[in-house]
Amino acid sequence: MRGFLASSIGVATAAVLALPLALPTPALAESVPVAPAGSTQSLPLVPLGPAVDRTPGVPGMSASPQVPETQGLPVREVKTFSLVGVVWDDVSSQLHGLVQVRTRSTRTATWSDWQDVETHNSEHAADPDAAERGSGRVRGATAPLWVGESDGVEVRVQAEPGAPATRARARLPSGLRIELIDPGADQPAAPDGKNGGPVGDDKGEVVAPGLSMATAESSAANLPHAALGANEITALDKADSTADAVFASDGALSAAAAPFIGPRPRIVTRKGWGADESLRESGFVYTSTVKAAFVHHSASGNNYACKDAPAVLRSLYRYHVLSSGWRDIGYNFAVDKCGTVYEGRAGGVSKAVLGAHTLGFNSNSVGIAVLGTYSSTAPPEVAVDAVARLTAWKLGLFGRDPRAKTTLTSGGGNRYPKGKNVSMNVISGHRDGFATECPGKQLYGQLGATRTSSAKLQGRP
Repeated sequence: MRGFLASSIGVATAAVLALPLALPTPALAESVPVAPAGSTQSLPLVPLGPAVDRTPGVPGMSASPQVPETQGLPVREVKTFSLVGVVWDDVSSQLHGLVQVRTRSTRTATWSDWQDVETHNSEHAADPDAAERGSGRVRGATAPLWVGESDGVEVRVQAEPGAPATRARARLPSGLRIELIDPGADQPAAPDGKNGGPVGDDKGEVVAPGLSMATAESSAANLPHAALGANEITALDKADSTADAVFASDGALSAAAAPFIGPRPRIVTRKGWGADESLRESGFVYTSTVKAAFVHHSASGNNYACKDAPAVLRSLYRYHVLSSGWRDIGYNFAVDKCGTVYEGRAGGVSKAVLGAHTLGFNSNSVGIAVLGTYSSTAPPEVAVDAVARLTAWKLGLFGRDPRAKTTLTSGGGNRYPKGKNVSMNVISGHRDGFATECPGKQLYGQLGATRTSSAKLQGRP
């Protein structure tokens, strides 16, 4: 088994403000042209005038002239986008302040109320010493916020009173930019609704018609659980899940672990949700095992329909890779509010893929993000159930009891120093490894029941 596994975002509201009929054009936008594959517009934030001159009605924004450190983007007409986030140059710098946006819907042509963007300060990220962290491309970033299809935006970022000054005596980090993500169109289904099988070329390499090399590489990591180019990995009952795992491990799965593998849930593959495999770094990075599962919320808001979940994922993927500078999407799996499970970071759903989800504890763990914000909103029961089903299967592959404790070694972070051995629950919340609100109070409160349900699905007494 071990040889096989190692083989290879609170909303604040205010009255909608009156706006001019004509909006300034985005002359400074740096964007990829709108295309089915999606696009990113990256716009620099600029210093705003004195607080007394600002448009009123922004909740939480101080009117005191003693707090001049404010940057933003005045009302701007832009190309269509659906997700926003703010990034800055230095990943080690924190944004101590309030970030708010409002957007204009392409469907209704009306402007939203002001919405808070969670300034989670990159606790979802690669460990400090990981090659991914030291690539030179990584930026500081807020949580992303899903706003739906929009074509206008206004942004304000204000430093907290008493926020620590940077070397340049500023209270906000340098290089602040608003990232506007268009997820692109959904992938069309095959005419017959079926997934194609693998084809061998004259060198014996596995290829498939219609797949790019990067897509074939990602898809092949899930063999033999699904055919090359498959849009989903089908659900299996407990007995078939065990047989599938034993077969995939070439018999290396231990007899002690085999009885406690939960039924495999249906998993939408990266190809199924339309991941553009040319964005990520090629190849995969693995750790030695999976000892724990960290549960997250994406903090991207709950204003999405389940049919939009693939678009939300494509947006998160672009934000993580192109805006934040990561090698791939940070989470190993995602679960939408209707309980559908999605493959996250590439490398194989049954393997120990190194993610960038829990700063300091990415090694030997798996990160599962429930799409939405669950600080004050209760997560849907079907989503919580999906987390239990996914962990029963994934942790079972590595012989882990969801109700047990495990020991992880910190890779460094704000809660535990590097090298410290930390005892944690096998199913933990992000806040257990980092000083953060993630996965939100309401979702975190469900983890005790999730551990029990997951163990029951494994067949543990």
